[in-house]
Amino acid sequence: MKKVVIIGSGFAGISAASFMAKAGWDVTVLEKHTMAGGRARMFSEAGFTFDMGPSWYWMPDVFERYFNCFGKNVSDYYQLERLDPSYRVYWQNGPMDIPADYEAFMQFFESLEKGAAEKLDTFMKEAAYKYEVGINKLVHKPGRSLTEFIDIDLAKGVLKLDVFTSMKKHISKYFKHPQLRFLMEFPVLFLGALPEDTPALYSLMNYADIKLGTWFPKGGMYAIVEGMHKLANEMGVKFHFNQNVVSIDIVDGKAKTVTAKSVLEDQSEFISVFEADVVIGGADYHFIEQELLPLNCRSYNKEYWNTRVMAPSCLLYYVGINKKLKNILHHSLFFDVDFDLHGTEIYSDPQWPTEPLFYVSATSVTDENLAPENCENLFFLIPVAAGLVGDTEELRDNYFEKMVKRFEEFTGEKISDSIIYKKSYSVSDFISDYNAFKGNAYGLANTLMQTAILKPSIKSKKVSNLFYTGQLTVPGPGVPPALISGEVVAKEIVKEFKP
Repeated sequence: MKKVVIIGSGFAGISAASFMAKAGWDVTVLEKHTMAGGRARMFSEAGFTFDMGPSWYWMPDVFERYFNCFGKNVSDYYQLERLDPSYRVYWQNGPMDIPADYEAFMQFFESLEKGAAEKLDTFMKEAAYKYEVGINKLVHKPGRSLTEFIDIDLAKGVLKLDVFTSMKKHISKYFKHPQLRFLMEFPVLFLGALPEDTPALYSLMNYADIKLGTWFPKGGMYAIVEGMHKLANEMGVKFHFNQNVVSIDIVDGKAKTVTAKSVLEDQSEFISVFEADVVIGGADYHFIEQELLPLNCRSYNKEYWNTRVMAPSCLLYYVGINKKLKNILHHSLFFDVDFDLHGTEIYSDPQWPTEPLFYVSATSVTDENLAPENCENLFFLIPVAAGLVGDTEELRDNYFEKMVKRFEEFTGEKISDSIIYKKSYSVSDFISDYNAFKGNAYGLANTLMQTAILKPSIKSKKVSNLFYTGQLTVPGPGVPPALISGEVVAKEIVKEFKP
């Protein structure tokens, strides 16, 4: 039986592991931390349970398809609840709830701009086509050759995919009201680039948002990791935690072994060596290239990496308060300040933001088990540029105070005197915990010049049996793309290394 060693147990790593096990391989996963999940880990403190990373559950069909590939259903592992309203947006002039029902959503658009409901319907029909083609065809391509895209359906619909038009321009053709435009633009921010730099193909995200809905897995987002981890175990995958990989050992252009270091309870170090017929890098691509491989085995040099357009990092706060809030939803977006300035400070002129937009997730609104009785679990997120320096506790505290003040003003709920737990997390933590290039949180931005074959290759150009999966390769950032990334790399390996 052929052996594959996978570095990292994030969504992409676990996905790759399960697909490799399904194909009959002996699968070993090495994880730096004490639990599976990578950036989607969780922790519990003072009775509060916090998801550390992803907090939006979109594209439920992708998760369902994933489990179906193994003869299972999502419901075999966790329970979902659709959120209604999907989320709340706070503008300068007050809050706006986004209805889950499509007819209500159309009426909401019409109330802001006459004729917008009909235009929305046309827009959504185009977005549905892009979603169908994008999710079922484009994102499943390994991005190794242009010939992959010689497809009759793609050829027929290439103009309808709007690959060469920006999201900003595409949306402006349909809607004039500034708030409607911003609502339609905001989902692509998950892809790590400004709407003017993101291909209009990604209006498929609007379809995911508006038609497929916003959901929440009972127990929190970590329930997905637990489900995937359980499935992988059922498939025979072996997980080794507390394994900090220190090298991929190359002989004659092939990865022969992977060396990992673990720290024991007495603080002594233990070195383990794992043999492999194939290695899959599910950790940070840049870290694996630049730190785990000898110089002559690296596909990309430092100049290449430094010219990549990175998706943002984040300034995060995990907050527990000792009272219930009456006037909040599960997801709240604070768009009460000028996004142009914040966007410039993330992408064009990277610096700590002057007056940032921010987002709040209150998971205990939906699942009371995630906080002690009569308490609330809050997750605050400020997008910031990758690669920033000066990530100090003083800076974090300063942003937190400003953000809480705005939160209190707009919600009418005072929380500053009710905080009983707080932990912050930002650029320096992404680097130390995940070896994240420039402390990024989401990977590479999905710009036109960083799409498909223009992303870092799923297969090493120098090491014949080294492959990659995750947010720095195809198909890109996000949880659903991570599940697909693991499947794509597994299929490529199985095809290339037939028994």
